[in-house]
Amino acid sequence: MSHTPISSLKRALPFWASLGLIPVTWIAALNGGWAILAVPLYTWLLFSILDVFCGFDTANQNIETPDQDLFWYRLITLIWAPIQAITVFAILAYLTKSNHAWWELIGVAFGLGIMVGTIGIVYAHELMHQPTRLERAFADILMAMALYSHFRSEHMLVHHRYVGTPKDAVTARYNENFHSFFVRVLPQSFRSAWHAEAQRLTKRNRPVWHRSNPFWKYAALQTTTLALAFAIGGWTGLALYLYLALVAIWQLELVNYVEHYGLTRKHLGHGKYEHQMPHHSWNADHRASNWLLINLQRHSDHHVRPDRRFPILQTYGEEKAPQLPYGYSVMTTMALIPPLWLRRMNPRVRHWRKQHYPEITDWSAYNSATNPMPR
Repeated sequence: MSHTPISSLKRALPFWASLGLIPVTWIAALNGGWAILAVPLYTWLLFSILDVFCGFDTANQNIETPDQDLFWYRLITLIWAPIQAITVFAILAYLTKSNHAWWELIGVAFGLGIMVGTIGIVYAHELMHQPTRLERAFADILMAMALYSHFRSEHMLVHHRYVGTPKDAVTARYNENFHSFFVRVLPQSFRSAWHAEAQRLTKRNRPVWHRSNPFWKYAALQTTTLALAFAIGGWTGLALYLYLALVAIWQLELVNYVEHYGLTRKHLGHGKYEHQMPHHSWNADHRASNWLLINLQRHSDHHVRPDRRFPILQTYGEEKAPQLPYGYSVMTTMALIPPLWLRRMNPRVRHWRKQHYPEITDWSAYNSATNPMPR
């Protein structure tokens, strides 16, 4: 059943919460001082509090919802790339000409990195899975702004195929803390993305340096963003830009860490693993944080149907997909404190193992971060 344009707009408006970050980042940039905390307070604290009062959203939209009813949902993802680009480079231009102290510059850049990572990369993730060239182009622009363009190749060609197995670098291993994960995943994800693209070119009888290798496009887009940062703000602008990109990558990998921590696909022998299922991803039905993250926390269904647009991603009961105790804002903060994270999440992983794999009594081969599963 089709909705009226007004009703569709009302249903979509909460997912436009990301636009609140634009004035918030400007408040931080213009005022400095304690205002540099505005962005983390908006993204991390505010939506964690809203989750408490807004509760859970366990309703599912009809997967047959026509595209015209999704217009207002899609629009926010389409307009974000130019909005983010203007905001980031305009603030960099302002900062490099301001009288802010060095710590204020770093604080504002940190907030920009949160915006680029929490919103920009999440929207890029949505767009890179879609069929239109425009959406995929915006995804590439957003990932280039984070200097992490290879994520598209790694995510599309490696993660979705090998999640929960040793071949997927971004599946966090049981007992692996985030800080070790972050150091490990940065080089591994780049290598796996490069090898995946090289293999794809080989199958087409093309050399790895062929112009169709997307790494050429990645390099060109990232070079453009770096050149623009330098042109706007000189060495200071470039340094701030590199820092905000690192913060954005850090935000992305925090989410990657949370999404699959300790969840592994059963090894069937001879290097083969069971087909991925909804129970191989952590989920969170917290309403407000799903507004900010455009239903990213309905992660199991994303792996079931990667091309399904975010408004119609489905949620599952506890019997089918494991649930996190809090939304991503709280869980990613918890991940920064390994003893707290392990104390809270390891019992959940062990419960998950008993629930879905009662026949496996020896998990030692699955527990090591360096050799997580039998090969």
